[in-house]
Amino acid sequence: MNEEKKSGLKLGINGMGRIGKLTVWNSVARKHFSEIVVNIGREAGTSIADIAHYLERDSSYGLLKNYIYGYNAEPVIRDIDEKNGSMTINGVGIQLLRSNRDPSKIDWRKYGVRLVADTTGKFLDPTLPGDHPKGSIQGHLDSGAEKVVVSAPFKIMDKGSDIRGVMPVGAVTTVMGINTNDYDPKRHHIISNASCTTTCLAHMIKPLINYFGSKKILSASMATVHAATGSQAVLDRLPKAGKTDLRKNRSIMNNIILTTTGAAHALRLVIPEMEQIGFIAESVRIPTATGSLIILVLDLQEELAGEPIRREIINGIYRQAAFDDPHGYLHYTDKQNVSGDIIGFPKAAAIIEGHETHTRTAEVTIDLRNVPGLDKKTVNALNNAVIGVPITQAVIYGWYDNEMGSYVNMLGDRIATIAENM
Repeated sequence: MNEEKKSGLKLGINGMGRIGKLTVWNSVARKHFSEIVVNIGREAGTSIADIAHYLERDSSYGLLKNYIYGYNAEPVIRDIDEKNGSMTINGVGIQLLRSNRDPSKIDWRKYGVRLVADTTGKFLDPTLPGDHPKGSIQGHLDSGAEKVVVSAPFKIMDKGSDIRGVMPVGAVTTVMGINTNDYDPKRHHIISNASCTTTCLAHMIKPLINYFGSKKILSASMATVHAATGSQAVLDRLPKAGKTDLRKNRSIMNNIILTTTGAAHALRLVIPEMEQIGFIAESVRIPTATGSLIILVLDLQEELAGEPIRREIINGIYRQAAFDDPHGYLHYTDKQNVSGDIIGFPKAAAIIEGHETHTRTAEVTIDLRNVPGLDKKTVNALNNAVIGVPITQAVIYGWYDNEMGSYVNMLGDRIATIAENM
């Protein structure tokens, strides 16, 4: 991986779960920051060496040294200092904090950290004050940070609130390559990088909106066939008090599990045209470690004259969009892939599997007498109140590595672009 120009800033990372760990990998490979301060928030193992052990190897992506330099690489973790809680990784200084989980008590100011990536998935409500009893995103700003990037979609604790209506002026949701420039360095201090699923979905649907326009897309639905996450149970367990979804406590090793996704809500924040399109999003968890798939289904209104929308047209839209993408976030392939083929694929928000694109055009019969809002006299004056409307249904498949390949690489790009303006 090529080194990037150092920003001179220190990066703070809150959390050392899947995204936190891989963000460390991504950051030390880029060498964009002079130092990284990682808040684990608790003791781990028996020593700093145990944390180094955790950082240097991964069951999905192999060894850190190989990730950076290939299979002939020398170890990249050095200078482990138990007393100071520090080490160097690929020449980048790493300071580990193990005392406070509450963002307001981390004291980023003390360590000179101005930019923080919160990867915990715990602090997602930008409307909560910094001194909230359960902690909040705002707490990072109160403890010295100037900008906070959240590695998940915002969630408002007040269930009755519309997220768009209560979003603070200092908060924004972006997906790199879709609405990158919605981030205003002067105005925004809390930035959601959305989710891995929203990122893939946005890059799948945006080229179609650009080509057809939102009015021609009558409805859309998606299902993500998603790899397991750290929140799921390895073996069946008793649900916590008050939990209503009993499936989340079943073993992900043995089951296909139906669950929910907030991708539909987050998508409207990054692609405003989605407000005009009826959209449903569902999620299915499967027993794999990483590598996920979105199945996108669209109903498109045909022109009364001209050729119907065929798979060649759909695939051509994606080929051109991938060719025109200056960042390489969108990829198109005619090859036949399985999920393992896309693990670690760098910066691929979505990999369109053109081989499996399908379309079907049919005439939908509509009785105008049953359409609300139409003038009865006008309808009765027609020779035939029953009309046929040509509709094409398109099914499109998009792969994404929900951990390193897609999401963490793009999170790294978002962090870097914010740092450039600080």
